[in-house]
This record gives sequence, C-alpha cells and structure tokens, in this order.
Amino acid sequence: MIRLIPRLLFITFLISLAGCSGTTEKEPNIVIIFIDDQGYADLSCFGAKGFTTPNIDRLADEGMRFTNFYVSEAVCSASRSSLMTGCYAQRVGIRGALSPYAMTGLNPEEETIASMLKKQGYATCMVGKWHLGSVPEFYPTHYGFDEYLGIPYSNDMWPVGYDGKRSDAGFKSIYPELPLVEGDSVIMHFETLESQNVITGMYTERAVDFIRRNADKPFFLYLAHNMVHVPLALNERFRGITEQGMYGDVMQEVDWSVGEVMKALEENGLKENTLVIYTSDNGPWLNFGNHAGSALPLREGKGNDWEGGVRVPCVMFYPPLIKGGQSTTKIASTIDILPTIAALTGAPLPEKTIDGVNILSLMKGEEESNPRNEFIYYYEGALCAVRRGEWKLVLPHTYRSYANVEPGKDGLPGPYSKGEARLELYNLVEDLSESHDVSGEYPEKVEELLVMADSVRNALGDRITGIRGTDNRSPGRLRMIDDSVSHLAKGKKYKIKNKPHHRYPGGSEFALTDGYLGSLEFSDESWMGFHGEDLEVLIDLEEDKAIHEVEISFLVNQASWIFGPERVELFAGDDPSQLTAVDLQEFNSAQKDLDISKKIYHCSKGTSARYLSVIARNTGTCPDWHPGHGENAWLFADEIVIK
Repeated sequence: MIRLIPRLLFITFLISLAGCSGTTEKEPNIVIIFIDDQGYADLSCFGAKGFTTPNIDRLADEGMRFTNFYVSEAVCSASRSSLMTGCYAQRVGIRGALSPYAMTGLNPEEETIASMLKKQGYATCMVGKWHLGSVPEFYPTHYGFDEYLGIPYSNDMWPVGYDGKRSDAGFKSIYPELPLVEGDSVIMHFETLESQNVITGMYTERAVDFIRRNADKPFFLYLAHNMVHVPLALNERFRGITEQGMYGDVMQEVDWSVGEVMKALEENGLKENTLVIYTSDNGPWLNFGNHAGSALPLREGKGNDWEGGVRVPCVMFYPPLIKGGQSTTKIASTIDILPTIAALTGAPLPEKTIDGVNILSLMKGEEESNPRNEFIYYYEGALCAVRRGEWKLVLPHTYRSYANVEPGKDGLPGPYSKGEARLELYNLVEDLSESHDVSGEYPEKVEELLVMADSVRNALGDRITGIRGTDNRSPGRLRMIDDSVSHLAKGKKYKIKNKPHHRYPGGSEFALTDGYLGSLEFSDESWMGFHGEDLEVLIDLEEDKAIHEVEISFLVNQASWIFGPERVELFAGDDPSQLTAVDLQEFNSAQKDLDISKKIYHCSKGTSARYLSVIARNTGTCPDWHPGHGENAWLFADEIVIK
C-alpha cells in the first residue's frame, strides 16, 4: 500500500488573473500532463494510425491544438528542465538524460512552476517521472512540490534488459534497482517487466486523489508518465485492443488516464476553471520499431534536432480563454508555459533570466499575435540549428540518426546510423519534412541566421565551436568544493602534450594550476577530461623550489566511462630536456568500483627543481566487465598541488 502524505498549505486569496479575459473569483487550477517519447503523430487529432485517443481528442475539440510546438531539446532531462524553469536547458546547465549515478540535478536556486505557484498559495503535486536529479537532494519536494510519487528517472535505467532478463553484462548491468519514490523515500523497487504494468494506473490514481483532496483550493498537478518510453508496460485490460499493437495499447491506457483526470475535474466542479496542458518531452525513439511512435511527416526522432526530435503534439484546454476546436500554427514551446502560467495567475516571474514568453494571446486565438518568432536548437551543449519565422538554418554537426538502418521489433532496439549535417536552410512552412536544402537559393537568409547563431553562441555557449557562453548558469551539484587551494604551482603556466577533449576542457587553459579543486561531478569545470589519451604536463615553477609533496586528484565514475589512471610518473629537474624520475605509482583502476570518488596520487619524496613533469597513464579502453568494453576510457584530472 502506498501511503498518502497530507500537507497543510496556507492559501492566499484573490490573486488577479493578469492578462486573462476570463477572470474568475477563484484562481485557476493548473494541470500539466507530460508524456515520455511520444511522437508528433501519436494522437488521433494529429494523425495517429492504428489506435485512437478519444479523451485527448475531446480536449482538442474543446480546446486548442498547437501544431508548431517545441521542446528545448530532444532528450529527457534537458527537456524537463526547460518545462520546469521556462529556460533553454543550455541556460540552466542540464544536458542529456541524467543517470541514476548522476551527481548533478536542477540547481535548487532555479525557480520552477511549482515554487512560483506555491508562493501564490497553490497546493502542488508531482506524479511520475522527474529526471532532474537522481538523489533525494534533487527530488521534486525540494523544488516547490508538496507531494511526490514516482520514478526519479527513465524506466529503462535498471539492471533488466529489453528482453526482460536480468543483465549480468553490458551497460544495464551497472544500474541499480528501479525505485518508486514517495516524498524523499524509496518505498519499493520494480524488479521485472511485468511489475511495471501498474505504473500508469498508479500514477493516475494518485493524480485523481490529489485533485479530490484539493478541490477547495487552487492547485498545480504535474503528471509526468513514464510511458510511452520503452520498455512498454500496461494494465492487462488494455493489452491487444488496437491494430497498431503494444505501442497503440499503451497509448490507449495513457488516453484513459487523461480521461480519468478530466472526470475528476468535472465531478469536483473544477473543469471550467482548470488549464490542462498535454504534451510530450521529445519525439519518438524510432529504433525500437513497433514499440516506438511516429513523428511523420517530420524528419528523424528523439536524440537529434531535426523536427521529429523536438516538435511534439500539444493540446491546451481552458474554457475561460480558449474557444473550442481551434488550432494554431504559431511557434510555441514548453519554455513558454511558465511565463504563461505566471500571467494567468498573477505570479511574479523569476528574478533570473528566462527564455519563455507569455502565449496567452495565442490561447485567446488572436490572429495577429506572434509572441515567439525565434527558436534555437541545442543538443547536449551543441548549437545545431536556429529558427526565425519560417526559416530554419541547420549548422554543421554530426548526429544520431535512424536513417538507412533497420529498426528493432517487439521491444528490442535496432542500431543507429550517423548523420552529418552541413550548413543547410529549410523553409518549414513549405518543407515540413526538411527534405529540400535551399541554402544556395537564399544566401542572404543564411547570412542573417548565421548572425543570429553567433549571438546565441556568445550568450549560451556552443560545444562544437568551443565558445563558452556568458549568460548560462550551473546545474545543482552534490558535495561542491568551493575552497581554493594555495600551493607552489598555483598560477604557474605549463605545457601539455595532449589537449583535453573539447567537451571537458577544464574551464580554462590552465585549469590544472588555477587553485580550484573539482567536485565529484565530471561536468564541474575544474576537471580536464582526456578520452583514451594520457595526461602529460610540464610545469614551470619559474625558479628552483624545494618540493616536499605533490598531490593530484583523478575522478572515478565508472558508470560514466571515467577511470582512474593506470599509473602516475613524476619527474623533476632544472632542465626540461633532462628530467630525473622521482616517483612511479601503479593503480588497479580497471577493477570494478561503481562508487563515485576521487583517486588521489600523493608523493612525499622531497626534491628540489624548477620543472616538474607529471605523466598519468590512461587505462586506454574500458575493461572486459564494463558495458563499454573496448571503447576508449576517460581520464579526468584536477589540480596539480605542489607544496
């Protein structure tokens, strides 16, 4: 039995509904229903084939369809950070899909929709997949939610293969058991594919219960289903009821869930005063074949910045503002939801910069309204495209593709291919499928959008070009080390043989002697990352110094392919071409150890020298037991402390 946690919440009455033509005496309730990996064409009202979604279609009939609606990135954690904060994920420092071992999460200093509405006297509840931090310090209850029940990350991040068998080798073998969390506590684990069949029903039951318990006060409900992310799971009564198969069956249960939420609103007299938003976190995971959805007629799917990855179906329902049966082709995004809710409820916007805009005018159906005319496309730190109006400029980059490969079937994945994008221009009104590059025909439009891209890079950075943005913020990190350290090499220059990887350059050219120690998070800018290569550095102390100790930290995070050094060699002398060996230490770094920690090299053999050379040998490739067996290992080095 899952216990319910009652909350006492002080209610503030009579908040003005700024910008709302349908003002009521009671503050509007807010319900956001967020689906995982649902494609653009996976609702009947967006062209689904082989199954129907009557409850969601009814929302569209009584509300509005958004056919030009975007998530900020086509991957779980990044997308969800944008929904919650009204910011591009690149601005708030969230990349990719955080693993169960991640030491980062959404920064607690970021204001979320929940924390904003809680200040307005709202009861707040999150049910479902959070994926903005994998440890209790980063759970929803620390971001403005009174209640939380759900799985903190994707339902395939567990030691069970897509075939349902326990994994003794490969990537999944290093995952922990899949937890169900209530509040900040794990209350059970899912151990088999069959055990996940209750998830959608469980989430729906809790969502309906929250609505009923808070019918007399304004509330915010964020219902984020783990479905339709693989592995697919559903209640047996929905199995085999659609022509499409398992995926269609799961969508039928999701549609049932939406119907149950709407029924609860209606039964409690709340339907006419509740904003309901239904959308997805990104496009479909196409290499799962018949267990994935469809983004047609859009190009590609989850995991890249073609339209099929980032354009998703969206339906909004709110009778005081939205006249039923409407559809808009104007650009809108999940980053616009926070400022729109702020305008609707009279809540002040966050003090920090956000990227979203108020789209109440679109919801009202104002034909001349166009609050968002631009959009930018990031993926894991790389600026991949920019859009202005109908024009999208794709920037040169490589990407994960589903083209020219055979997808998997019945729950098992197929392979990816590798795509190479050039500088390409598309008119998304005339060419929704991004099939005809017109960059050669409109060179002036290419130049205009290149200027826009440069402006974006300067503000938010770009992993591809190595530009570090001026306006982005850091994620939340566990066990941050803020203290600087003083030592003989602090501020001294050095020569390095192998440059660090462009994704992890250490924050500055001389991060190994800048006086700052790194945390246990590999994205901490104090770390320099070397992919399959050794660290070889020569430090110039500028004059002969008596050296008593040398200490270097190396990060160990084997779940992220980061291993300690195989061995560390230390050399010293007054002539950089004739250094003398001082010390050599070997480490058993390939031994399995999934704890995230630092491996400390420490040498207390005294010497006197002007030059000090350190060589830290990378393990080379991941060991046999590791799911990345044969792939290059990472070596992450921190400050070289000389005393």
